[in-house]
This record gives sequence, C-alpha cells and structure tokens, in this order.
Amino acid sequence: MVLLQIAEPGESVKQPVERKVGIGIDLGTTNSLVAHYDGGELNVFKDAEGRALIPSVVNYSGEEPVVGFEAKAIDSGDTIASAKRFMGRARADVSDDGHIHFAGGDVLAFETSTGAKTPVEVSADILRVAKARAAGNFEKDIDGVVITVPAYFDDAQRQATRQAAELAGLKVLRLLNEPTAAAVAYGLDTDEEGVIAVYDLGGGTFDISILRLHRGVFEVLATGGDSALGGDDFDRLVADIIASRTAITEPSVAERRALLAAARKTKEALTDAQMVFVDARPFGGDSEVGVSRDEFEAAAAELVSRTLKACEQCLRDAKVDAVDRVVLVGGSTRMPLIYDAVAKTFNREPLCTIDPDLV
Repeated sequence: MVLLQIAEPGESVKQPVERKVGIGIDLGTTNSLVAHYDGGELNVFKDAEGRALIPSVVNYSGEEPVVGFEAKAIDSGDTIASAKRFMGRARADVSDDGHIHFAGGDVLAFETSTGAKTPVEVSADILRVAKARAAGNFEKDIDGVVITVPAYFDDAQRQATRQAAELAGLKVLRLLNEPTAAAVAYGLDTDEEGVIAVYDLGGGTFDISILRLHRGVFEVLATGGDSALGGDDFDRLVADIIASRTAITEPSVAERRALLAAARKTKEALTDAQMVFVDARPFGGDSEVGVSRDEFEAAAAELVSRTLKACEQCLRDAKVDAVDRVVLVGGSTRMPLIYDAVAKTFNREPLCTIDPDLV
C-alpha cells in the first residue's frame, strides 16, 4: 500500500495518516464491475461462482430487488435492463419504445408491478450489490468510491450517477472518464508521448475520445459519441430480422423479452459463426429461423457508420491527423465488423488483448 502524508511547512508529522478504503466501480449499461487497487495489486472482486461481471439488470417482482445474473434469468416485465442509457434524461427526451415499458406521467420511469422505478433508482440497486460484494473483503467500512462514466456524459447524466451512488450509501470521491481508465489498463500511461484513440462501444452508449500523453500525463484533446447508441441497438436489428421471418405482429411483453434475449445470443454467436439458427417458438414463431453474418452486417452498417462519423469529427476537433494507438472498450467491440471498421478508419490495428468488458 502506497501511503502519502503531507505536512504544512513547520509542522511535524506525529501520527501516520489513517488508512481509508476506496473502491472503483464501472457502472455499465450491460454489466458492472467493482475493484480495489492498493498501490501494488489490482483486485477485481468476484461472486461465489467466480464471476467478475454483475449484469446491470434488476427485477422488481418481489419485496426486495433482485440484481445481476438472478434478475437476468427472470422472464418478467418487472425486469429492467440498460437503465444507464436513460440516466439524466427527461421523459420528453425519450420516445416510446416497444421493447421498453415506461410508466405514465412526466417523470421518466420504468413501470413495474411494485411501482415506477427511475433510472437513478435502478442504478442505485446495482451499486448496492457492487458495494456489498466489495465490502466483504475489508475489515473496515468503505470510505468512498470512484465511478467511471462515459466521457460524453453531460452534467445531468453525471449528476444522476452521483445521485444513484448516494442512494446506495456511497460517497463519490470522483467520476472518472472511462477512456482514461482504459488507457491506463493497457499501461499506456508509461509511455512518454503519444496520441491515443479510445473507441468505447458499450451496451447503451458509444464514446470516442482522443487523448494526448505527455510525460505520463493524459490530456483529453476531444470527446464525442452518442449516449443513446450501443449494443442494445444492434440487438434490436437482429430482433427485427428474426421477427420479419415469423408471423409476429404484436408480441406480448414476455415475447418481446424472449425475442431480444434470442437476438442478443444470435449477435454474439455471429462473432464466430457465419450463420446462426434461432428457435422462434418462445416468441410466437413456428420453427427455426436463420440469421447470417452478412445480412446482420448489412443491417448494422448504418449504426457503424454513425460511430465512424463521430470518430472523424473527434479527430477534427482534436486537430490531429493520426493517432499512435487505438484501444477498443466495451463488449460490443467483439463484433468483427467493428474491429475491421475501426482499423480502417484509424489506419491502426486496435488494441484488444484485454477483455473489453473488463478493460
């Protein structure tokens, strides 16, 4: 543990500084993580089954919220996922979506059988679980937390993140931009100089950041992206492809959830396969339907193009013509079309050796 003690001129240091405990939480759209760094060793905390990820999913069917893998397994309209993409947004900013069941009224909230739940409340329940996972590893209370947020988050979204932490009983020491954290994870802070692009495509948000490293210090030259574009949108493209090959016209809430779950698995399988067959019966279909990588990539071309346009604008804003390194962050960057498109745009093979969900 590296300890730093500071005394004003003329003062003597009589007692060692009290050791305090701080944790880091990546509050993600799809998955969250909690970790601790003691100055020498990094520990990403895992559950009893050895899983580091906490699915950012909460179910409100019972008296107490159910969070994570258990919530993900519950097929219910009371299960809320991807709440992060609605953080800090007003009801007027969000159009009705057939895949999401919003509550009525002027306040942006999800409808559940136990009452309306705001994105802040959903995020707070996820943070409580992350805090509890970490707390069992320390002999004393957690004094504070650093939470990573998309660089493109505006003041309202950052304030909503702070509010969620407060509801979870956490003192926010700092909100840290995710691109900076990712660059440090790859050890790029040990370089003397360089310009780094961090392409972060998560479940619900896309961020592009251009950083300049000078003598071990990162300077953010420019940021861009889209706080309402992510892997969820690619899932919906696959869901539309599947639905178009069935007799589905107005699926129920349960059928929509099953359709999206099947679409997500199909998208992930297409990372390695050229064709995936899906059982359409759980959501109103009669048999299997096939989805090919080629048709998925053709359907996804417009979404990928949106991210690349943001990259090109970010380069212009940063006033740089080229970068030295490109880092891929977010589970959605596992898609082959993303890797190829980013490599072509920046004329660099992206760094992706660290699990993009953990970086």
